[in-house]
Amino acid sequence: MSSPATRRARGQCTAFDGPRRLAQGPLAEVVAAAKFTFDRSPRASLLIFEDATGDLIDVDYSGTPDEVLALMTARELRRARIADDADAAPRGPGRPRLGVVAREVTLLPRHWQWLNGQPGGASVALRKLVDEARKLHAGRDRVRRAQEVSYRFMSALAGDLPGFEDAIRALFTGDPARFDEHTRAWPRDVRTYARQLAAPALGER
Repeated sequence: MSSPATRRARGQCTAFDGPRRLAQGPLAEVVAAAKFTFDRSPRASLLIFEDATGDLIDVDYSGTPDEVLALMTARELRRARIADDADAAPRGPGRPRLGVVAREVTLLPRHWQWLNGQPGGASVALRKLVDEARKLHAGRDRVRRAQEVSYRFMSALAGDLPGFEDAIRALFTGDPARFDEHTRAWPRDVRTYARQLAAPALGER
């Protein structure tokens, strides 16, 4: 069984050297490709994005390729452990190991009254409500995540490009035709990756 830290490892990533897409794949492979480029051209403008979040990944390219990857791995494991520690809460006496996380929920008295009257009590009722809401709003949540991810990438690499503001408007209104129109003059790799990230927000899978 994988540890929580392993399950939290970053997924697919993409590296850019300026406007040129350099590599895409698992983080270790992408960092290795970026390191190779850095060694050949230390002034290269290297950025690595996590595809699922649009987050920039900080990499220190000093040292040998093995040292860079080792430092990157250690940093990612530390990041994952911090996230796990933030989610973890001490179990009370007798609390079953169900993988649940204890956190404070603030509700009005009438809400608690209703929850406590449900089969299984407040915790079971809340879990059911959350699961039902996740199913009901899955499509909308997918669109919102795609908007957020695309916006992060576009702001980082396309903020100074022509049509940026109009492309952002098209992203948040879900208008694929206008999005394509306002990104047409962008460098091909930037345009293609932005379109890839934005696809769910533009009504595409």
